[in-house]
Amino acid sequence: MGLLTPVAVQIGSISWMPKLLPQIVFVDKLIQGGTRGKVTILDVAGLPNLMLTVVGRKSGLPRSTPLLCVPYTDGSILIAGSYFGGPKEPLWVKNIEANPDVTVRFKGRTSDMRARMLEGDERAEAWRAMLKVWPNFAMYEKRTDRYIKVFQLESR
Repeated sequence: MGLLTPVAVQIGSISWMPKLLPQIVFVDKLIQGGTRGKVTILDVAGLPNLMLTVVGRKSGLPRSTPLLCVPYTDGSILIAGSYFGGPKEPLWVKNIEANPDVTVRFKGRTSDMRARMLEGDERAEAWRAMLKVWPNFAMYEKRTDRYIKVFQLESR
């Protein structure tokens, strides 16, 4: 966690934030492109993050998305399809469900990984770990009617 993490948590809790997510992702991609992936908005906020690349289920083309993540057990990483608690599920979720083989850039290192959706007790345990890093996940869960899917990324 960094000095700006409390500010990021406050900003992330704003009720109209889901409407700005496409613009935030766009700006973050520009920053990452300009710094060759060395700096992200989430880095500035002191939060763990990755660049997730999945194959588009319709296009077959690689699609990259910066995401907040939670380092977990045995080198695995947790991600959630929260989309700030917005009404729609992020597109990357459907792409992972169609093809769980992904590429992840985390801490400057690129790895091939496989995504596995967590359910039941396994999801509950992972969710608790995620809340420790980003408490706003609880708010996002209350903000939406949809089930927020949690994935564990593991080395292939």
